[in-house]
Amino acid sequence: MIIEGRAEKARILLAHGAGAPMDSLFMAQVASGLAAGGVEVIRFEFPYMQQRRIDGKKRPPDRQPKLLEYFTHLIEQFSDTDRPLWLAGKSMGGRMASMLADHPAVAGCFVYGYPFYPPGKQDRPRIEHLITVTNPVHVFQGSRDSMGRKEVVEEYRLSASVTLQWLDDGDHDLKPRKISGITQDEHIADAVESTLKIINCHN
Repeated sequence: MIIEGRAEKARILLAHGAGAPMDSLFMAQVASGLAAGGVEVIRFEFPYMQQRRIDGKKRPPDRQPKLLEYFTHLIEQFSDTDRPLWLAGKSMGGRMASMLADHPAVAGCFVYGYPFYPPGKQDRPRIEHLITVTNPVHVFQGSRDSMGRKEVVEEYRLSASVTLQWLDDGDHDLKPRKISGITQDEHIADAVESTLKIINCHN
Protein backbone atom coordinates (compact mmCIF):
# COMPACT_ATOMS: atom_id res chain seq x y z
CA MET A 1 0.00 0.00 0.00
CA ILE A 2 1.24 3.49 -0.90
CA ILE A 3 -0.29 6.54 0.82
CA GLU A 4 0.39 10.04 -0.51
CA GLY A 5 -0.87 13.50 0.36
CA ARG A 6 -2.99 14.84 3.17
CA ALA A 7 -6.77 14.57 3.36
CA GLU A 8 -7.38 18.32 3.31
CA LYS A 9 -10.32 17.94 0.92
CA ALA A 10 -10.95 14.21 0.51
CA ARG A 11 -9.51 10.73 0.54
CA ILE A 12 -9.32 8.43 -2.49
CA LEU A 13 -8.85 4.67 -2.68
CA LEU A 14 -7.10 4.12 -6.03
CA ALA A 15 -7.19 0.63 -7.58
CA HIS A 16 -4.90 -0.69 -10.32
CA GLY A 17 -5.82 -2.31 -13.63
CA ALA A 18 -5.75 -6.04 -14.39
CA GLY A 19 -2.15 -6.29 -15.53
CA ALA A 20 -0.14 -3.46 -13.98
CA PRO A 21 0.62 -2.96 -10.26
CA MET A 22 -0.09 0.00 -8.00
CA ASP A 23 3.33 1.55 -8.70
CA SER A 24 3.03 1.63 -12.50
CA LEU A 25 3.86 4.97 -14.11
CA PHE A 26 0.20 5.68 -14.90
CA MET A 27 -0.88 5.03 -11.32
CA ALA A 28 2.00 7.09 -9.95
CA GLN A 29 1.14 10.07 -12.17
CA VAL A 30 -2.52 10.05 -11.17
CA ALA A 31 -1.73 9.62 -7.48
CA SER A 32 0.91 12.35 -7.31
CA GLY A 33 -1.32 14.81 -9.18
CA LEU A 34 -4.23 14.19 -6.84
CA ALA A 35 -2.03 14.35 -3.74
CA ALA A 36 -0.69 17.73 -4.87
CA GLY A 37 -4.29 18.97 -4.93
CA GLY A 38 -4.98 18.32 -1.26
CA VAL A 39 -6.27 14.76 -1.50
CA GLU A 40 -4.97 11.75 0.40
CA VAL A 41 -4.48 8.92 -2.11
CA ILE A 42 -4.28 5.31 -0.99
CA ARG A 43 -2.92 3.03 -3.70
CA PHE A 44 -3.37 -0.67 -3.01
CA GLU A 45 -3.12 -4.05 -4.70
CA PHE A 46 -5.69 -6.79 -4.94
CA PRO A 47 -4.62 -10.18 -3.48
CA TYR A 48 -3.56 -11.70 -6.83
CA MET A 49 -1.23 -8.77 -7.51
CA GLN A 50 0.16 -8.94 -3.97
CA GLN A 51 1.02 -12.59 -4.63
CA ARG A 52 2.68 -11.70 -7.93
CA ARG A 53 4.88 -9.24 -6.06
CA ILE A 54 5.96 -12.09 -3.75
CA ASP A 55 6.74 -14.80 -6.32
CA GLY A 56 7.07 -12.83 -9.57
CA LYS A 57 4.56 -15.04 -11.38
CA LYS A 58 1.95 -13.37 -13.57
CA ARG A 59 -1.55 -14.57 -12.83
CA PRO A 60 -5.05 -13.53 -13.88
CA PRO A 61 -7.08 -11.28 -11.62
CA ASP A 62 -9.06 -12.77 -8.76
CA ARG A 63 -12.71 -13.41 -9.50
CA GLN A 64 -15.03 -10.46 -9.14
CA PRO A 65 -16.53 -11.40 -5.73
CA LYS A 66 -13.04 -11.60 -4.21
CA LEU A 67 -12.01 -8.28 -5.74
CA LEU A 68 -15.15 -6.57 -4.42
CA GLU A 69 -14.78 -8.16 -1.00
CA TYR A 70 -11.21 -6.87 -0.68
CA PHE A 71 -12.17 -3.38 -1.92
CA THR A 72 -15.10 -3.27 0.54
CA HIS A 73 -12.76 -4.17 3.39
CA LEU A 74 -10.60 -1.15 2.49
CA ILE A 75 -13.65 1.13 2.34
CA GLU A 76 -14.51 0.11 5.88
CA GLN A 77 -10.90 0.60 6.96
CA PHE A 78 -10.49 4.11 5.50
CA SER A 79 -13.96 5.64 5.82
CA ASP A 80 -13.42 6.66 9.46
CA THR A 81 -12.78 10.30 8.65
CA ASP A 82 -14.56 13.65 8.47
CA ARG A 83 -13.46 13.96 4.83
CA PRO A 84 -15.37 12.43 1.90
CA LEU A 85 -14.13 9.04 0.70
CA TRP A 86 -14.05 8.56 -3.07
CA LEU A 87 -13.20 5.41 -4.99
CA ALA A 88 -11.09 5.46 -8.14
CA GLY A 89 -9.29 3.09 -10.43
CA LYS A 90 -7.72 2.35 -13.75
CA SER A 91 -9.58 -0.05 -16.05
CA MET A 92 -10.53 -3.16 -14.04
CA GLY A 93 -9.87 -1.33 -10.78
CA GLY A 94 -12.14 1.46 -11.92
CA ARG A 95 -14.84 -1.02 -12.85
CA MET A 96 -14.69 -2.53 -9.36
CA ALA A 97 -14.76 0.98 -7.88
CA SER A 98 -17.87 1.85 -9.89
CA MET A 99 -19.61 -1.30 -8.67
CA LEU A 100 -19.12 -0.05 -5.11
CA ALA A 101 -19.93 3.61 -5.82
CA ASP A 102 -23.25 3.37 -3.96
CA HIS A 103 -21.64 2.05 -0.76
CA PRO A 104 -23.03 4.23 2.07
CA ALA A 105 -19.54 5.35 3.12
CA VAL A 106 -18.59 6.50 -0.40
CA ALA A 107 -19.14 9.91 -2.03
CA GLY A 108 -18.67 8.64 -5.59
CA CYS A 109 -16.20 7.23 -8.06
CA PHE A 110 -13.62 8.16 -10.71
CA VAL A 111 -12.58 5.80 -13.50
CA TYR A 112 -9.54 6.31 -15.73
CA GLY A 113 -10.34 4.18 -18.77
CA TYR A 114 -13.46 2.08 -18.18
CA PRO A 115 -13.51 -1.41 -19.79
CA PHE A 116 -17.01 -1.10 -21.23
CA TYR A 117 -16.56 -4.39 -23.11
CA PRO A 118 -13.75 -6.88 -23.76
CA PRO A 119 -11.62 -5.95 -26.81
CA GLY A 120 -13.47 -6.90 -29.98
CA LYS A 121 -16.59 -7.97 -28.08
CA GLN A 122 -18.92 -5.00 -28.21
CA ASP A 123 -21.85 -7.40 -27.83
CA ARG A 124 -20.81 -8.08 -24.22
CA PRO A 125 -21.13 -4.69 -22.48
CA ARG A 126 -20.24 -4.41 -18.79
CA ILE A 127 -22.71 -1.69 -17.93
CA GLU A 128 -25.53 -3.27 -15.90
CA HIS A 129 -24.68 -1.44 -12.66
CA LEU A 130 -24.02 1.80 -14.53
CA ILE A 131 -27.69 1.91 -15.53
CA THR A 132 -28.87 2.03 -11.90
CA VAL A 133 -26.04 3.70 -9.95
CA THR A 134 -27.15 6.76 -7.94
CA ASN A 135 -23.87 8.19 -6.59
CA PRO A 136 -21.71 10.14 -9.08
CA VAL A 137 -19.47 8.08 -11.36
CA HIS A 138 -17.03 10.11 -13.45
CA VAL A 139 -15.36 8.29 -16.34
CA PHE A 140 -12.32 9.69 -18.18
CA GLN A 141 -12.20 7.80 -21.46
CA GLY A 142 -9.98 7.88 -24.53
CA SER A 143 -12.13 8.37 -27.61
CA ARG A 144 -10.51 5.40 -29.42
CA ASP A 145 -10.28 3.09 -26.40
CA SER A 146 -10.46 -0.52 -27.65
CA MET A 147 -12.65 -1.33 -24.62
CA GLY A 148 -14.98 1.61 -25.02
CA ARG A 149 -14.88 3.66 -28.20
CA LYS A 150 -16.80 6.93 -28.14
CA GLU A 151 -19.24 6.04 -30.92
CA VAL A 152 -20.19 2.80 -29.14
CA VAL A 153 -20.42 4.09 -25.57
CA GLU A 154 -22.49 7.13 -26.49
CA GLU A 155 -25.27 4.76 -27.58
CA TYR A 156 -25.60 3.35 -24.05
CA ARG A 157 -28.44 4.54 -21.83
CA LEU A 158 -26.55 4.99 -18.58
CA SER A 159 -27.71 6.49 -15.30
CA ALA A 160 -27.80 10.27 -15.12
CA SER A 161 -25.23 9.90 -12.33
CA VAL A 162 -22.62 8.69 -14.86
CA THR A 163 -20.55 11.45 -16.48
CA LEU A 164 -18.23 10.76 -19.40
CA GLN A 165 -15.29 13.03 -20.18
CA TRP A 166 -13.77 12.15 -23.55
CA LEU A 167 -10.03 12.58 -24.08
CA ASP A 168 -9.36 13.15 -27.75
CA ASP A 169 -7.68 10.25 -29.60
CA GLY A 170 -6.74 8.52 -26.33
CA ASP A 171 -6.43 4.74 -26.09
CA HIS A 172 -7.17 2.59 -23.01
CA ASP A 173 -4.19 4.22 -21.25
CA LEU A 174 -5.41 7.67 -22.35
CA LYS A 175 -2.50 7.79 -24.78
CA PRO A 176 -3.14 9.62 -28.07
CA ARG A 177 -1.23 9.16 -31.29
CA LYS A 178 1.57 11.61 -32.07
CA ILE A 179 -0.39 12.97 -35.02
CA SER A 180 -2.98 14.32 -32.57
CA GLY A 181 -0.53 16.86 -31.19
CA ILE A 182 -1.53 15.87 -27.64
CA THR A 183 0.47 13.79 -25.16
CA GLN A 184 -0.55 11.12 -22.68
CA ASP A 185 0.84 13.29 -19.89
CA GLU A 186 -1.52 16.10 -20.91
CA HIS A 187 -4.52 13.78 -20.91
CA ILE A 188 -3.64 12.38 -17.49
CA ALA A 189 -3.13 15.92 -16.17
CA ASP A 190 -6.54 16.94 -17.57
CA ALA A 191 -8.21 13.95 -15.91
CA VAL A 192 -6.53 14.74 -12.59
CA GLU A 193 -7.47 18.43 -12.80
CA SER A 194 -11.10 17.52 -13.52
CA THR A 195 -11.12 15.05 -10.62
CA LEU A 196 -9.91 17.74 -8.23
CA LYS A 197 -12.51 20.23 -9.51
CA ILE A 198 -15.29 17.71 -8.91
CA ILE A 199 -14.04 17.00 -5.39
CA ASN A 200 -13.84 20.74 -4.65
CA CYS A 201 -17.42 21.27 -5.88
CA HIS A 202 -18.63 18.38 -3.74
CA ASN A 203 -17.17 19.82 -0.53
